[in-house]
Formats: sequence, C-alpha cells, structure tokens
Amino acid sequence: MKQMLECIKQNALEQLASLSGEASELEALKVRYLGKKGELTAVLRGMGKLTPEERPVIGQMANEVREIIEAAIEEKAAELKEKARAAKLAAERLDVTMPADMKELGHRHPLAQVERDLCDIFLSMGFDVVEGPEVEYDYYNFQALNIPENHPARDTQDTFYITENILLRSQTSPVQVRTMEQQRPPIRIVSPGRVYRSDAVDATHSPVFHQLEGLVVDKGITMGDLKGMLETFAKNMFGSSTKLRFRPHHFPFTEPSAEVDVSCFVCGGEGCRLCKGEGWIEILGAGMVHPNVLKGCNIDPDEYSGFAFGLGIERIAMIKYGIDDMRLLYENDMRFLSQF
Repeated sequence: MKQMLECIKQNALEQLASLSGEASELEALKVRYLGKKGELTAVLRGMGKLTPEERPVIGQMANEVREIIEAAIEEKAAELKEKARAAKLAAERLDVTMPADMKELGHRHPLAQVERDLCDIFLSMGFDVVEGPEVEYDYYNFQALNIPENHPARDTQDTFYITENILLRSQTSPVQVRTMEQQRPPIRIVSPGRVYRSDAVDATHSPVFHQLEGLVVDKGITMGDLKGMLETFAKNMFGSSTKLRFRPHHFPFTEPSAEVDVSCFVCGGEGCRLCKGEGWIEILGAGMVHPNVLKGCNIDPDEYSGFAFGLGIERIAMIKYGIDDMRLLYENDMRFLSQF
C-alpha cells in the first residue's frame, strides 16, 4: 500500500508538470486522484484490511500524499491563471502610437455663433456683457423707457402679458434701465438675450427671437461717439469696406433717433438680391438716450449724456450667412445646421 501511495504521488506530480495549460485538464486530474472515486480514495478504502499497527502509518502517509497533490494543484492553477492573463493582455495589446479615429464634434448654432461674435466685438471696445430676466415688470419694459400707459409704441410691440404688471420682455432694453439704477456712470454695456412679441411666424418674423442692445452713459457723450462706435462695429462684423448710413427715425427712449443701414457687403452698394437692389441693408436702430430715461434712473441729464442702440441677432445672422427664411434657424434641420 505504501508503494501504491508513492506511485499515486509520483504520477500525479508528473501529469501536473506536463499539463498543456487548459483549466479543464487540471480539474479532470484533480477528480482522477482526489475525487470520491479517485485513486487516492480507492487506496484509503482498503485500509480496513490493515492491522491496527499499520493503519496509523498508512493513514499519515495518505494524508501527506493528499496534501502534496493539493498543493501542487493549487500552484499549477495559479500558474495557468497567470499564463491565461498574460495571453489575454498580449492579445488585447494596443498600439498607443496608432492614430485614433476622429469623432465628428458638434458646433455652435449659427445664432449662438453670431451672438458670440457680436459680444467679442463689443468686448474688444471696452463694453461689459450684462444679462437680465426674460420675465419682466411692465415698469422696466415700458414705463422706465419713456413709454407710459396708452403710449402708441405699446401697440406696435404686441406684448405677451402674464399679469397686468408682469410680461415676457419685448426687448432687452430693460437691462439698460436696471444697470443705470444699480451703477453710476461711466456705463458701457451690451445686453444680448431672448425676447418675445406676438408676431405670426413667417420668413422674417417669429414670436421668439434674439436682440443685442447697447448703452453708453458718461459725460460729454455725443452722436459723433455713437457714429464712430457703430462704424467700428460694422467694419469688424461685415468687412473693412463697410459704410454706414443714418436715417432719421423716432424711438420713445432716444432723442434724436436714427435707423442705421450698412452698405451691402455682397454687391458693394451696386444693388443685388440680398439688398433688394438698394445697395443698403438696415441693421439696427440707435440714438441718444432720452433725458426722461436718465432722470428716471437718477442720472442728471444736464451732467451726463449717452447713446443706445439695438439690433436683431437673427437679422445679422441672415445677412451674414445669406439666409432668406428665419424659420430655418429654429427647425433643427441637420442638413441646414451642418453648413455652419
């Protein structure tokens, strides 16, 4: 029986050493020698035929053989596991010097791009960008801008009222009033943002659109300062050869007031489809801040003066990119947006 145990140990160790690396082979070998019907178990079942003196000796030897085989199996299992891991890492090895597949990234919406370009131009001229609430008080949207109740200018704006005194702002001018209330001159700001008017949707109108308005208040500000600033803006936005034309107009919150046109940057003023043959394109309204507006914000109009201007961001985008239908800017058609 001693010889049988020694033979079992020797065979088991030799077979473990020659395993090819499959975990299933290791499990089969374990069952063959240590399982319920394994060779070592079969030897132990024959211990009943031994004398009382032989049983402890053979039992001890059998336990030692079992421990040796189990330890060898565990060692082999760890070895096979490490080999499998190394093989997997080798198979999955990446060449980090290989160029990666370039992913297509999103980009700014044309309206967002134009708004950023506008803000960048005015920031370069020393303006601050200020924002305000879209849900506004009637006071800031109208009264503080020299548009009292029953003023005819209110009829032209078709405002969305929430309550009698609260509305969706119809312009970003309320930001100018809020700024003048909180800050003493000198003031130089632009206020971009979304505004609301009850307009029917068509190629040039929308109930939701975007404006950028500007305000400068300081001592000695004149219409000449307004003209010079707008010329700098226009040349940066539309090209160095751009010219401006001022036409008299009326706004309740500025006096004097003007509509401002730029020379068509497509035809150079000769007339084309974009400018409808006129050679000029209207882009904004502007003027000197009305004294009543300054007084309402506790700014002495005898000491300070200022100018204000406002433009539609959609209109600038349509002019810049040659878009003839405003609705294209809101329909989220990737065929259209991917062009920008």
